[in-house]
Amino acid sequence: MFPKDTYVKRRNLLKAQVPSGLILLPGNDESPINFANNAYPFRQDSTFLYFFGLDLPGLAAIIDVDEGTECVFGTDPTVEEIVWTGPLPLLRDRCEQVGVTHTATPDKLEAILSEAVQKNRTVHVLPQDRPENVLKIWRWLGIAPGVLHKYLSDPLIRAVVRQRSVKSAEEIEQIEAALAISCEMHTTAMRLTRPGVVEREIAAAINAIAMSHGVQLAFPTIFSRHGETLHNPCYENALKAGDIVVHDSGAESPLHYAGDITRTIPVSGRFSPRQKEIYAIVQTAQERAVASAKPGVEWREVHRLAAVSLMQGLRELGVVKGDPQEAVAAGAHTLFFPCGLGHMIGLDVHDMEGLGEDYVGYTETIKRNPAFGWRSLRLAKPVEPGYAVTVEPGIYFIPHLIDRWKAERRCEPFIDYDRLEAWRHSNGVRIEDCILITKDGCRILGPHIPRTIEEVEALASA
Repeated sequence: MFPKDTYVKRRNLLKAQVPSGLILLPGNDESPINFANNAYPFRQDSTFLYFFGLDLPGLAAIIDVDEGTECVFGTDPTVEEIVWTGPLPLLRDRCEQVGVTHTATPDKLEAILSEAVQKNRTVHVLPQDRPENVLKIWRWLGIAPGVLHKYLSDPLIRAVVRQRSVKSAEEIEQIEAALAISCEMHTTAMRLTRPGVVEREIAAAINAIAMSHGVQLAFPTIFSRHGETLHNPCYENALKAGDIVVHDSGAESPLHYAGDITRTIPVSGRFSPRQKEIYAIVQTAQERAVASAKPGVEWREVHRLAAVSLMQGLRELGVVKGDPQEAVAAGAHTLFFPCGLGHMIGLDVHDMEGLGEDYVGYTETIKRNPAFGWRSLRLAKPVEPGYAVTVEPGIYFIPHLIDRWKAERRCEPFIDYDRLEAWRHSNGVRIEDCILITKDGCRILGPHIPRTIEEVEALASA
């Protein structure tokens, strides 16, 4: 965990930004696979981890804004549990490491919350991803699961998002530690990708690298010859000569900060001329997006710049026609780029997404565009120094989408559907890196991972 002062300062800042009342932060419990004693690998709630740093199940915390006090609720291990787990520190000793001096058992938590409800005190709660925490809040506060969204604390959500958005130097170190492991995962995948290999064989090798470093994956690995499926969960295809593979994966750091990298790999070790053309277009768009990212720039404008760059490249191939700026204004780019350019990254791979994308990526004046493609932007607002963001443009040839648009004659002034037929089975290309917004621009985080055509081919053909 971080030094004690880090967590103390975080909680003090939160208390200063939230109106009077109690802040309730449930931690996560073990999540059973099929029965209680056979659980998925434990992952603590990210906001609880951010403010309390305690990476073990069965905890909850209350911050009393009015009294300025903090208490963590949990139990010490019993002798029966120690038989299975081995010796474990007492809760009070763990809490002392993060600057919390008050601990209590879970029944005291219920009593405190019951009293707060009786006295009409405000209890601030965040959105909950785990159903067991939703049920706990129902028991503690009498808020039924179906109406919990009506009782979420807007001031608390905004305060948490504001604080977690700006990464400290020690947080950036953790992200870069995750990216160092992610680099090993990606370079290994490039070396292993060969005709005849089944996708799952390489996915297994990638995932094993994270385990060998004693960490978890930040998200399920994507490794697929069908890169046109944006988040392809399958690994069942045997790779063939001439294929390209989209590989999107990342490890967590020891303190659970995420890495997130995408590379596109030629199965034969060399891109075909047609694949090179698409790859070069995506690489240029990424370079232009990174060059334009700096404090005060709206991320939706960086997205727009990348989209225009992609359309300029596709126009040179004859697939797109007309003015690229006008094509993007008409939404024609979303046939090839139906997703956002990137997202915040931190303790969550899509950082704080569980608190609500509109809180994280938008403002009261910068609203989500409901149009296809544009509505998928997770981040649109101006970026600030300390923001860690992914930059991941791509070109995707999605046959079902092409067929629908062609039947609807959608964006016909900008798309040559006859020429597009020759490209419909070209799959997808994506290139993704993580950047840190600095005071005068940005920098790419983590070690260098082969990115250019020449670099990728050199490693993939070695």
